[in-house]
Amino acid sequence: MRVATWNVNSVKAHLEAVTRWLSEAKPDVVCLQEIKCEDQNFPSAVFEELHYSAAVFGQKTYNGVAILSKLPLENIVRGLPGDTSDEQSRYIQATVVDGSRSATVASIYLPNGNPPDTPKYPYKLAWIDRLMAHTKDLLKQEEALVLAGDYNVIPKALDAKIPSQWMGDALFLPATRAKFQELEALGLTDAFRALHSTAGDQYTFFDYQAGAWQKGNGIRIDHMMLSPQAADLLVSAHIEKHVRGWEKPSDHVPLVVEL
Repeated sequence: MRVATWNVNSVKAHLEAVTRWLSEAKPDVVCLQEIKCEDQNFPSAVFEELHYSAAVFGQKTYNGVAILSKLPLENIVRGLPGDTSDEQSRYIQATVVDGSRSATVASIYLPNGNPPDTPKYPYKLAWIDRLMAHTKDLLKQEEALVLAGDYNVIPKALDAKIPSQWMGDALFLPATRAKFQELEALGLTDAFRALHSTAGDQYTFFDYQAGAWQKGNGIRIDHMMLSPQAADLLVSAHIEKHVRGWEKPSDHVPLVVEL
């Protein structure tokens, strides 16, 4: 099973690039973030033509997550448990069924947290705490689990072309990285780093500003975290960097993992 994650930065604005990539790469399951549309406006029919069904948790103008799948989706959960007052659409989860085997897959759009001296940063840290609590419950099932998405976390200096540019940014603050390490310490495996432990210059985000793409000035903030049962099935992981060079691209590129 090939699982991908991609922050598309508006599914309608970048629909041509999304459908082009799906036709080219043909992943089985795709976790999308920042779709920026409500459920009823999600272009499900377009994806159905490419043989994908869709589970969507949208939001007008902002945020929004979805899972596209060529395989049946069951047990769909919309919203991260732990805070009934949270109105932001940042988490969707489903069971992907492949014959007699299955995996739980989640599409995650973790809060950015900037500026850090505003309530946005405590919200980010609290959201990670909720994700950890929910992950603990999921891990108790001892099944294949894939937590995929835009984490808005630069885990290490290796994950930024110019780390000094991100000092003081919510994506790279010590508290942010510490929370990510806590999440990983629950028993999760960073799929990309498991197979590319020392590889630099491997980024999933290139800002639209200051010629970041042209200069190769990127960061790795899109991750796929695997339970032990999923990590045992890990075959490959790679970043589809070339997509950033297409016309009217998202500022993120897909990450693809094969189990």
